[in-house]
Amino acid sequence: MRISMDLSESFQIALSALRANKARGGLTTLGIIIGIVAVILTMTAANGLQTAFRQSFSSVGTDVIYVSRFPWVMMNDFFLYRNRPRLELRDAAELERKLRGKAVVNPSMNGRIDVKYRAETMEGLTIIGTTEKQTMVASAQPENGRFITDFDVRYKKNVCVIGTGVRDGLFGSANAINQEMKIGRTTFRVVGVMEKQGGSFLGGPDFDRQVFVPISTYLKSFGGDRGRQDVNLAVKAPSQEALGDLEFEVIGEMRKIRNLRPSEPDNFSINKLDTLVGAFNNAMGVVLLVGLLVTSISLFVGGVGVMNIMFVSVTERTREIGIRKAIGAKPHSILFQFLFESGAIGLMGGLIGITIASILTAVINAVLMPASVSVPIVVTALTVSVVVGVVAGVVPAFKGARLNPIDALRYE
Repeated sequence: MRISMDLSESFQIALSALRANKARGGLTTLGIIIGIVAVILTMTAANGLQTAFRQSFSSVGTDVIYVSRFPWVMMNDFFLYRNRPRLELRDAAELERKLRGKAVVNPSMNGRIDVKYRAETMEGLTIIGTTEKQTMVASAQPENGRFITDFDVRYKKNVCVIGTGVRDGLFGSANAINQEMKIGRTTFRVVGVMEKQGGSFLGGPDFDRQVFVPISTYLKSFGGDRGRQDVNLAVKAPSQEALGDLEFEVIGEMRKIRNLRPSEPDNFSINKLDTLVGAFNNAMGVVLLVGLLVTSISLFVGGVGVMNIMFVSVTERTREIGIRKAIGAKPHSILFQFLFESGAIGLMGGLIGITIASILTAVINAVLMPASVSVPIVVTALTVSVVVGVVAGVVPAFKGARLNPIDALRYE
């Protein structure tokens, strides 16, 4: 009971001292404010990047295995991958035959080609030659019109399905369905527009700036070097749980198709969304760590500022401390008083920092990428600010609590 009364009294005295020195307390919190703003923006930026990443690559699919010549994340040994034999359509047909009834196999080819509609031109768009199974292995579906059919593939029809970015760039507000556009030198009729999937993420593929054509038409229209491109295989598992077993089966069947001996390494790559997620998380972990280390410097400077002002506060109130001790105040009461005061300074800096960071986060969300200040981030920021304030006040508080009452009363 006595301890709770001492704590309450110490808290009231600390608040009174802060109200009496508003300007000094406000200036002291600047370091903490800057540190808290930096911490919150670092964490919200990391969350925003993760959200943007998930949105950008959502169409890749978490239950799909991609077989290709090159790995998606290639750290070194480029020439080793370059010298691998190409994947061909016959490989796709053979794998589909072996996995019939177990998984959906969709071959595709892609290249960058200029696209034109009347006077409008878009350069270097991604043109994907694929089949009607594309919508089965990917989550994106046509928003208007239809997708490529088996009839289109079988009879090499000059039809295409465009992304929303292509529609907006070439046709504007006009209806793109049944319009004719040129891909390279070949004329194609637009039969569908894909739903919006989100723009490019950190220089990655822009799924809204893609054009889908039948893979047979792709080979017919874009022969030569483009016709010698790699075929990429997308293998969709019947369920997320079956993905692990399917991966081993795909590797085994591909080794047979490629006539590899047991001692020979794979001459193809197995890619999954987890590959990109793992690489992204590793990179973001390093960025977040560096960001927090840099922002901790601001908090350290803010803590030094709080410690300095608390030493000044103890010195200015030395006579007050002597009077309180003379009438029976215990050392721990003096200690708690100054700890509450330094903690309150840290809390004030944290609240101001959260307010500023929330405003900046709203701007980031409106201009750059999805970002928001979540409850865990707010709780973390408040906890850090209070801890910095309390820790910074420990040494000055002990100095005040250990003052001799007689010496303190004589202090002028």
